[in-house]
Amino acid sequence: MKKVERIYIITLFTLSALSVSAQVKIPHSFEEDKDSIMSKRYWEIWNPKVQSSIDADIDAYRKADANIEIKGLKQGTEVKIEQLTSDFYFGAHIFNFDQLGKKEYNDTYKNLYGTLFNSATIAFYWRTLETEPGRIRFEEEYWDTEQWWNNCTDPKKQPHWRRPPTDKVVEFCKSKGIRTHGHPLIYCAKNWHHPNWLYNFVPDNEKSAFDSMYQGKGLVEGVSIDTFEANLPEFGKEFNRQFELRIQRIAEKYKDIIDGWDVVNESAVEYNGNNDIRIGKYFMNSIDGLMPADFPYKAFKNCQKYFPQNVKLYINDYMIDTPYLDEVKSLQERGCRIDVLGTQMHLFNPQQCMDIANGLEFMTPDELTQKYDLLSRAGLPLHLSEITLTSPTNDSKGEMIQAIITRNLYRKWFSIEKMMGITWWNVVDECGAPGETSVSGLFHRVMTPKASYYALKELILDEFRTNTTIVTTKKDIVSFRGFKGNYRITWTDEEGQHILEYHLQ
Repeated sequence: MKKVERIYIITLFTLSALSVSAQVKIPHSFEEDKDSIMSKRYWEIWNPKVQSSIDADIDAYRKADANIEIKGLKQGTEVKIEQLTSDFYFGAHIFNFDQLGKKEYNDTYKNLYGTLFNSATIAFYWRTLETEPGRIRFEEEYWDTEQWWNNCTDPKKQPHWRRPPTDKVVEFCKSKGIRTHGHPLIYCAKNWHHPNWLYNFVPDNEKSAFDSMYQGKGLVEGVSIDTFEANLPEFGKEFNRQFELRIQRIAEKYKDIIDGWDVVNESAVEYNGNNDIRIGKYFMNSIDGLMPADFPYKAFKNCQKYFPQNVKLYINDYMIDTPYLDEVKSLQERGCRIDVLGTQMHLFNPQQCMDIANGLEFMTPDELTQKYDLLSRAGLPLHLSEITLTSPTNDSKGEMIQAIITRNLYRKWFSIEKMMGITWWNVVDECGAPGETSVSGLFHRVMTPKASYYALKELILDEFRTNTTIVTTKKDIVSFRGFKGNYRITWTDEEGQHILEYHLQ
């Protein structure tokens, strides 16, 4: 019988020296925590019964049974099962691309993508992407080159720090075969997102009214939203047009090249309660400045208008509560296509991780179950889109606390039925946004790995991967249970070696 099978070539990216260097042993239990890194109470919260429950949920939601029919395969054949990629997205933002100051630092950073991380979040913040109307930093300029950054003595003071041009980052990610995620399209945090030139569109005949009624962080006290837009009708129309134009230009540029987008970022707080007095026809007097009225709805509708159907549309927020769920349901009822619900978890304050280590009942398994059960009511996949876990002290014990918390939280998050991905935020210490903690990375600033890196590596590339050798018990059938993803199945018979590509879902 002639055997028909798909033979393919796989390019495997490795973690080079990091894969074979001295490993850091991360305690998994109270018994293994010989140095009492964590309190006894912490281990009581994350006890063996909890861990067994997490294991059971991981098996139920992240694994599947494979029964592969291969004609002519003999019973008793030794078959090698190698998982090459995971269907679950283990990501990180890639905001420091080529900006770390030395080629060896940049190379180590880049090598994490396509190995440890199969997803990358790319910066599309409006203020730094479109520095002038219509001048969008898609392409690399001289001040975006690795050489320029290597010679920069004060990188954090540069306006484009953590904001590399998008084309070269997208091309890099595609070369590694990893998922790309754009962040964000519309964000109501004026100081982080809005370009200052937006207000240059106020026409001359409306400038006096604008200057007298708006102070940069909102309307002057006593000025109603109705009065404001009655005096600025032309600016109201143009203001809304610019927000739509931003989405249109990015969609025309990338089409379906970028896999998914945070369409709206952190909007739930704006719609928490009765906001009728802040919302007009054109404007919303938001917490952090002017926004288009009903901007979440408009943003999703514009994305549906300009992006192809196969591009995933996300909503993203730090709120994990009923108002966020209500906002999502309302948008869905109004015809917005929301494909994924994003949620964040930032422990910026080092004391928070120290409290966890000391046994404070914070971010416990039960608390996390309740939070994500609530968000799961939207009926959407969940994306843990931004996480920050901080070393509570800048020494080996503090870094080990970070690693143990990382291990247990990742296992819990991975076990949640609706969860489809987890994205670490700042990969490198001292590379966060102003005001963010400087010790929340997986690597020190000189790109030496911290214990938290080894904790993630152990999980993502070992514990959450299926690699085994089996002996077939039936003719023509290879059966195994494994994590969902792409596999290479290899066996040898009298005809030679055979390689089969297989996707387990």
